[in-house]
Amino acid sequence: MFYPQICGICGKLNKDGLCNKCKINLEELAENGILNQELEGMLFNELIYIFKYEGLIRKLILDYKFHEKPYIYVCLVNFILKNEKIYEKLLSYDTIIPVPISKKRMKERGYNQSLLIAKKISQSLKIPLQTKCLFKTKNIIEQSKLNKEQRKENIQNVYGLKNGEILNNKRILLIDDIYTTGSTVNECAKILQQGKPKKVDVLVLAKD
Repeated sequence: MFYPQICGICGKLNKDGLCNKCKINLEELAENGILNQELEGMLFNELIYIFKYEGLIRKLILDYKFHEKPYIYVCLVNFILKNEKIYEKLLSYDTIIPVPISKKRMKERGYNQSLLIAKKISQSLKIPLQTKCLFKTKNIIEQSKLNKEQRKENIQNVYGLKNGEILNNKRILLIDDIYTTGSTVNECAKILQQGKPKKVDVLVLAKD
């Protein structure tokens, strides 16, 4: 009542977080890509991405992630769930896991942007959300501030796994917001492989 849902793009009141006009704009920008053979050296099977990380999409994600506008995720996730191709693809997974952030970053930002996306998809598709297995062991320099080689080094050995046996033979969907070099999700996938899942795929809002 006090904070009604608005369109994440234009700000008009809209219960779905995305008005028809802005939905058309997103449809023109959407790529709905699925990469697999192009992922040489990666420890996950497929990368599912919705947009290129540029223009309006880049602004939305930056506002969502760094400018205290968490409501924007509703707009983007509802758009994803209304895409028949991606929707059917997401139904094939047994478990959804968000890329975790450190306790320090959580305190600073107030929310984990990947967790909000994962939780919404989990609730909508009735796929179990697992937040107790993969965890971040320490705070590091933000990946966005580093080059490709620095990112690989920066992200090494910062994730841990507990209760990994519950991932055994599961089809896991790992969720993050942006895919740039793949260093973060690849490191997470490496840790998740300790639980001997059937496969690990990655879903991101945008690919750089």
